[in-house]
Amino acid sequence: MGGDPSEIVKRQLGRKVKNFLRVVRWCSHGKPVVIESLPEKNGKPFPTLYWLTCPHLRREVSRLEEKGLIRQFEERVKRDGAFREELLRAHEEVKRRRSELVKTEWIREVLEKVGSGGISDLAKVKCLHLHLADFLAGVNNPIGREVWDMIGEKECNDPPKECKEI
Repeated sequence: MGGDPSEIVKRQLGRKVKNFLRVVRWCSHGKPVVIESLPEKNGKPFPTLYWLTCPHLRREVSRLEEKGLIRQFEERVKRDGAFREELLRAHEEVKRRRSELVKTEWIREVLEKVGSGGISDLAKVKCLHLHLADFLAGVNNPIGREVWDMIGEKECNDPPKECKEI
């Protein structure tokens, strides 16, 4: 346990997150699972508020994406009105949270036009990682909730090398 969270995240992702704000979810090993990032990066809008950093969960979600779940969720959003409305509320919640962190008015205006992860067509899913990150950060995201339910092992048994202390 321990270590600088931004350094652990850097190892988890293989790069530094310049607009890292804080860890919003930790695993039982004391490692970051989801981080919150500032919605401004280098003076420009940055629409992704929550990032899934856990290497184990990122691999599990990638396996689900390989099975075609993005397309299945997009089809469901088109045909299931209640599911679509729940997803739209999740996008609105992320917009609200993001807006609270933005310091620059023009950036706030730009980000108000897009949902989580910069999605402009809210019938599109983009990637399952961002929906799971939203859900694990406390946003009632129906896609994230269902992805979470599909993952059998919610944590690794032993932190992978990316999470080991520096």
